[in-house]
Amino acid sequence: MRDAAVVGAPDRVNGEVPKILVVTQGDVTAEDLMAFVAAEVAPCKKVRQVVFVREIPRSVSGKFLRRPLKEADR
Repeated sequence: MRDAAVVGAPDRVNGEVPKILVVTQGDVTAEDLMAFVAAEVAPCKKVRQVVFVREIPRSVSGKFLRRPLKEADR
């Protein structure tokens, strides 16, 4: 994995759930990422969606831009 960002994704039951956007450089599956995160965080913070992207948009100062990320893969 080269880069990753977590944003909220709409959910009917919970209102919003964690969604991770990942730039990979190898053989990583969505199931691998979700299992790794689940072992490290509280149950309410488990990743529910994984989206593989080519790059994560960033501002000039290096912060990732949330709006394009939230709209990615809708």
